[in-house]
Amino acid sequence: MKNIGFLSFGHWSPQRGSATRTASDALLQAIDLSVAAEELGLDGAYFRVHHFARQHASPFPLLAAVGARTSKIEIGTGVIDMRYENPLYMAEDAGAADLISQGRLQLGISRGSPEQVIEGWRYFGYGPAEDETDADMGRRHAQVFLQMLEGHGFAEPNPRPMFPNPPGKLRLEPHSEGLRDRIWWGAGSNKTAEWAAMLGMNLQSSTLKDDETGEPFHLQQAQQIRAYREAWKSAGHSRKPRVSVSRSIFAITSDEDRMYFGSGGKEQDSVGFIEQQRSIFGRSYADEPDKLIEQLKGDEGIREADTLLLTIPNSLGVDYNAHVIENILTHVAPALGWR
Repeated sequence: MKNIGFLSFGHWSPQRGSATRTASDALLQAIDLSVAAEELGLDGAYFRVHHFARQHASPFPLLAAVGARTSKIEIGTGVIDMRYENPLYMAEDAGAADLISQGRLQLGISRGSPEQVIEGWRYFGYGPAEDETDADMGRRHAQVFLQMLEGHGFAEPNPRPMFPNPPGKLRLEPHSEGLRDRIWWGAGSNKTAEWAAMLGMNLQSSTLKDDETGEPFHLQQAQQIRAYREAWKSAGHSRKPRVSVSRSIFAITSDEDRMYFGSGGKEQDSVGFIEQQRSIFGRSYADEPDKLIEQLKGDEGIREADTLLLTIPNSLGVDYNAHVIENILTHVAPALGWR
């Protein structure tokens, strides 16, 4: 059994063929698709965060709106780039969104990936400290954020406040109990997966990671997940961790599916360099359901995870993406034991 969610980048474009032509379209359709996905029985609605791009950026207004319109589906991110974030302000936003959704927030964060502009976080007012890389800065922001979510008082109260204070030092408000256990780290390497485990974060592993062994992507991802779980066990945490992987998976059941994906998925992994790091990009899947099932049986990364995030082509509109989701839930997931 697996939790299954969708992952949307929130692309919009005025170009011909796009059903998502403006930022307003992208946001409103994201809410509508989350409602439709919940009705179909999907477990999660997740949103990618990219700055300086025609995609989803500031996630918390969207997460709060989805939380207000739904009642069961998990809502989350995959991932927020912590190099851009004020950890204290973010803790307030996250607490509010989690309370609105009544405890359904699953927040994926990370040190970030290459963005649309050079050192974009500097425009947001952040920069690495001396002898610190931007990745170090992102992880430092993440640790401060986690500390804020603990809910302990740390700020000295004004002796003559505008409103009465509770006794002792003050914490950030609103505080949402339990949110600290629903923070996920998007890890691009085995080492950062182990670091996330030591800090008690759940693990998000996408279709991109450091090429650490030269083996196929799904085998490297499975190794990463096993290393994470071993580190979690060594850290002595009391709760069971969660692990998600993301995939592009399309079951071809109609002429429209065939038009979009009839040429098949990207059937081979690919290798490239990101910031001088050799990286491996996992394959995608597109085929008729019976063939798709056989292909997915061999994906060890999916097998190791408890949560699967389906990357969707959001610019094709709400109705078509609901159809993509329903295809997986109806024609693929039961045969693989995911449902």
